[in-house]
Formats: sequence, C-alpha cells, structure tokens
Amino acid sequence: FLEDCGMYFPEVKNHPDKYLQRCPESVKKWLKQLKNAGKILLLITSSHSDYCRLLCEHVLGNDFEEYFDILITNALKPGFFSHTPNQRPFRTLENDEEQEALLSLDKPGWYSQGNAIQLYDLLKKMTGKLDPKVVYFGDSMHSDIFPARHYSNWETVFILEELLGDKGIVPAKAESEPLEKKGKYEGDQLKVPYFVSKQWGSYFMDRLPGLENAEETLVHTWSCKCISTYSTIAIPSLEAIADLPLDYRFTRFSSNSSATAGYYPSPPRALLPNEDSVMMK
Repeated sequence: FLEDCGMYFPEVKNHPDKYLQRCPESVKKWLKQLKNAGKILLLITSSHSDYCRLLCEHVLGNDFEEYFDILITNALKPGFFSHTPNQRPFRTLENDEEQEALLSLDKPGWYSQGNAIQLYDLLKKMTGKLDPKVVYFGDSMHSDIFPARHYSNWETVFILEELLGDKGIVPAKAESEPLEKKGKYEGDQLKVPYFVSKQWGSYFMDRLPGLENAEETLVHTWSCKCISTYSTIAIPSLEAIADLPLDYRFTRFSSNSSATAGYYPSPPRALLPNEDSVMMK
C-alpha cells in the first residue's frame, strides 16, 4: 500500500467507490448510540493502518476515529487471540509506521499488532470491572468467531451474508414484536442479492444419498455446525440490527435450544423442514 505497487492497492486508492460500500446512516447512528450509552467500542483488523485509514475514511467518513475508543490494526488474526503478550506485543504507530513494543496497554488509542490478553486488561481498567463483557462482531469463522470464542470466551456475533440468500420465515414470536423493536430485515421487504449455489447447494444443509434403495438423508453441513457452536448469534449484516433498541434481547445459540435459535431475524429456510429429524454431519 505504501509503495503504491501491484494491481490491488493502486486500483482501490484511485477508484474506492467502485469497490467500497459506504456505511448506512443507521449503522453510524447505532455506533454513536452505543458510545453514548457508555460502551467501549473497538475496531480490530488485520489490515495495516494506512489501508485501514483509506477504507474507514471512505466507508464511515473522515471522522471515523470518533466512533471508536480503541483501534488495532495489523492485528494478525487469529494469532491476536491465540498468542501470548510476549509473542505478540502491542506497538505504537507514527505516520503509520510501527514503533517500539509496549510492555502493557495503558490507555485507549490506535495501536498495531497486539494480543487479546493485554487488551482485556485495558478493558478491565477502563470499565472498572473484573470481568467485563465483550461482544465481538466478525465475518470470518477462521479469523474472528472461532478464536474470539475459543481463546477469549467473548460473545460472538457472526455476520453471515449467506443468510440473505437462504432466508427462512420470520417466526411468529418475531412477528408479535412491537414495530419499534423490529430490525431492518424483518418482514418481506428484503431484496435477496445472494442465491443458493447451483453447484454446491445450501450453505447450511447437505443431502447424503442413501444406500441401495434407502432415501437420502438431510444433514447439517460442517459450516452450519460451527455457526451454532461458536457464535452467540448470526446476522446477515449490521444494518439488520441497527434499528433495534440497545436493550433488545436476542435468542442465542444454545445446546438446550433449537438449532435455529440464534439466527436473526430469521433462520435459513434450509434448516426449517423436518428440523427435529436432521442429523449432524
């Protein structure tokens, strides 16, 4: 990015509108509401600071830093969660260049690399709590959701675009919610830009051919099992929940509940038929 070479970075720099979508006003308003409510907002990305700045200025605006208390770039996820402080210390930045390693993280700000252990120590200090709750939003099971849950035991919200293309029916419970508690995608107004792959089929379900004359068996895919195991909830986008009250109570994935419980605003259609008889793959 700094050398402005290759095919990718110069193209994004020169034509950002061609590749980047601006953040909806509802999401920006939601971020401000969270901050005004006393929540500490973090941005953790594996992108370097200069590239992160380009993206955020275009997506959120030139004042993007005001939305966050702590910004961490070049986080090198999933190692950010799995490595110890001596393996992955935080570093300060000067003109987007990494500086000396820090022995600890003492105050909010913009940092590079780092680890979840020292970040959590800072959150304890900032909140005054021994066990502050962290809700982590991510769109990668490998880099975000699994490591944040497995190593840090954070609550995880999986942003899963496949929910847009495999939309199920809004449960009756959701339909009974007051209008002011409905999210962006509740109801039939959603336009679906994604579709079930003709080659691979559903992201959530697979069909195993039966032996001889036996009927085929429906099974959850490995990806579907990971979603319910490591996600607290799964949503199609931040915009889907941005209009909800901050105290809205979501139904989370749980071993004691339905396999579709944690999907918001509704489960994928592929998981609804014969749900009780579905086997795990």
